[in-house]
Amino acid sequence: MTTAATAPAAAGRMPRQIPYIIGNEACERFSFYGMRNILVPFLISSVLLQYIPAGVDRESAAKDVFHTFVIGVYFFPLLGGWLSDRFFGKYNTVLWFSLIYCAGHACLALFEDSRAGFFTGLFLIAFGSGGIKPLVVSFCGDQFDQSNKDKAKIVFDAFYWIINFGSFFASLFAPLLLRHYGPSVAFGVPGVLMFIATFVFWLGRRQYVNVPPSGADPDSFLAVSRTALLARAPGQGRPGLVIAVLGVAIAVGLLVLWALSLRGMAPGWWPDDFGFVISACLALGVLIAFGGIGTSMQLERARGRHPDAAVDSVRGVLRVLIVFALVTPFWSLFDQKASTWIIQGREMVVPHDSWWWPSWLVMEPAQMQALNPLLVMLLIPFNNIVLYPALRRMGFQVTALRRMGWGIAFSGVAWVAAGVIQLWIDGGDDVSLAWQTLPYTLLTFGEVLVSATALEFAYSQATQSMKGVIMAFWYLTSTFGSLWVLITNAAVRNDAVTASIAGTGYSENAFLMFFFAAFAFVAALAFALYARRYPMQDNYRVA
Repeated sequence: MTTAATAPAAAGRMPRQIPYIIGNEACERFSFYGMRNILVPFLISSVLLQYIPAGVDRESAAKDVFHTFVIGVYFFPLLGGWLSDRFFGKYNTVLWFSLIYCAGHACLALFEDSRAGFFTGLFLIAFGSGGIKPLVVSFCGDQFDQSNKDKAKIVFDAFYWIINFGSFFASLFAPLLLRHYGPSVAFGVPGVLMFIATFVFWLGRRQYVNVPPSGADPDSFLAVSRTALLARAPGQGRPGLVIAVLGVAIAVGLLVLWALSLRGMAPGWWPDDFGFVISACLALGVLIAFGGIGTSMQLERARGRHPDAAVDSVRGVLRVLIVFALVTPFWSLFDQKASTWIIQGREMVVPHDSWWWPSWLVMEPAQMQALNPLLVMLLIPFNNIVLYPALRRMGFQVTALRRMGWGIAFSGVAWVAAGVIQLWIDGGDDVSLAWQTLPYTLLTFGEVLVSATALEFAYSQATQSMKGVIMAFWYLTSTFGSLWVLITNAAVRNDAVTASIAGTGYSENAFLMFFFAAFAFVAALAFALYARRYPMQDNYRVA
């Protein structure tokens, strides 16, 4: 392996090592989405959920497992990014986490009847997948320099295309493998693909440009925040520190309540279904919120002890955090397409008798998820070539924040459509699975407006030294999105809540769909109000 200083890319040429990285990404994405998209249907019908208590249905328990897994996938990027930047570098971190990833797939294939073995596999996949998530794209970017940077955009476009290509075929074929060959094969094939991904990545080891780890940064986000909170100002107290300490106390209290609940000693108002994952995520959210508020109150005290640029960069990150917090409801809706919508699809009729339905390919409700990556590949060029230019000609400014706000709103409309379909099902009619095309299309349009735009927005708002911090917080938006789902699932197991839902005349499924739609609409409104006074920055690198 070479270093950035000794092996510049050939002038104007595509780096020879790029195909290894692209090949790795293609196989890894197929493996991830292949297992992810069959997880809920497998759990619903497996013996692994025999432990669930009376009164909890298997579908709700399967959703809990799925969203707990998603929380892990988007939490562990914090660890992977830190290890890479501080100690091991991107190549070593990606390779080692990939081996853990492979071990997780092996557990799924080998322990389909063992709760401990299967759930260990899910943990290892979340750990491995999350660990490499923030690194592969940036490692790819490290292979370029000033002489061939014009080729980087081609490769990043290929990355996005490969992700959706892998997701599309995985969504189509993994449910068929589960149906015809059983869980060992259905989970084993993605495992083989992940092993191939790791092998392909390893093959390029002698050609990669390896940027050394940066080590400790005395002006990092945490270092500046710590200085701001602890610094004293003449004649003034430290109200920001009080707020931050209060956040720590609340976070510790949440974990203590969880520990007490294990012994049956928690107070009566503490929900029985608030396990470790929910409690720990709530504690993390409290730490980020209270710590961010406290730091913002005293941030100016860090000037003089840290460069002004570092202090201003932290201020920018804190502003972006508010934007990200308002995006978390979108992810609570989006990730349920692989849980709640699959469960709804199982109640619908696959229209095999219709001449226009591809019965030779689409046989299972879980395969409807293939619409998402297919539509992404169609909608992105449509938006860039047709929709956005047309809106500009009409006098509408298509800013990043406006796109994100409308994307959250469109996700709400998608869930209204899903709720109407659920009412139709609850009425006793045979409803064609084809009707799910409508909510999938609306949700994917919202995804394109939110997800793709958010990366562009975050990059422009963060200075070079804070781009890694911004990406870590961006991944956490998915973690908190699934947290809202787990909290909602826990709430509907409360007798008072279920009685209130019954009083509306809606089924629990239909009520929750309209609830999540309202959740998105409120978030979109709050997002729009904050966006009106958000001070946009431009931190693109000067050529």
